[in-house]
Amino acid sequence: MMKSEKPSIFRAERSPLKVTLLVFSGSSIMCVASAVDPLRAANRIAGETLFDFRLVSVTGEAPVTTCGLPVAVSGRFDAADTTDVLVVVAGFGTQNYATSSLLAGLRRAARAARACGGVEAGTWLVARAGLLEGRSATTHWEDMEDFSSAFPDVDVRPDRYVIDGPVFTSGGASPTFDLMLHLIRTRLGMAVALDVASVFIYDQARAATDAQPLVSLGRLDGYDPRLAQAIRLMEAHVDQPLTIAAVAMRAGVTARTLESIFRKSIGETPGAYYLRLRLGAARRLVVDTRVAMADIAGRTGFSSAAAFSRAFSRAFGEAPVRLRRR
Repeated sequence: MMKSEKPSIFRAERSPLKVTLLVFSGSSIMCVASAVDPLRAANRIAGETLFDFRLVSVTGEAPVTTCGLPVAVSGRFDAADTTDVLVVVAGFGTQNYATSSLLAGLRRAARAARACGGVEAGTWLVARAGLLEGRSATTHWEDMEDFSSAFPDVDVRPDRYVIDGPVFTSGGASPTFDLMLHLIRTRLGMAVALDVASVFIYDQARAATDAQPLVSLGRLDGYDPRLAQAIRLMEAHVDQPLTIAAVAMRAGVTARTLESIFRKSIGETPGAYYLRLRLGAARRLVVDTRVAMADIAGRTGFSSAAAFSRAFSRAFGEAPVRLRRR
């Protein structure tokens, strides 16, 4: 990190992060969703607003995505507004938006923010604002050659996403989801990132010769295949939980080795993760359905409604019946 740069947002930090997403007409709706929905899910899982995000446009009117659906925004982009992170989301027609006033506004907002980034063609606008000079970046694979020619001072890489100091770029919708999972993991821990990926049953499809990623892990760095197998077993036995010894045996390791793998990869024991997995499933049933509490207890492996209520209250700070009444 350069001496003049602010501390990275990609670090362990639980204080709320204010995120402004500047969305342009011609963007892919999948890019918009991949940038926003993981943050929304992280807030829900955490039970507090740790990512305070808002969407804006240049004019304040709803930008129209490539599929014809408009995106509701809270207002127009104002470079003077305070934000921690500025994310530029763009697609087709970016050349029509690169006015001198807009680029000056991007520079001003980026200087005041802790980080800024470009999603898909948003990278072009970030580059035209001079925010990528001397840095590494990526963009959509179709534009890679043209982008390299247009910005010779940028180290263009064919990566899914690139983080270089306070600037980040991604090549499209799926890489943006990867990037947001990385942000969540580095700030809130791998356990929360696992839960977010599980909400979307996220699976990054890669080359046939690559190791298949766990559905609920998404593309997260450094997980052990035995961890993936253990979590699959846990996910498949939420209603009738296996003992940790049984999970370890089916994963081909000892219980002690499995505990070591979990502590190293996730930062908690297999038992704690398994309980949190079951309680997360229970919380979704409490909030999103009208299923009786006794039935929720049974579906998530608790011996009784009372045992379920006690575990739920310890985990979430209030009884399930009170949460449902909100």
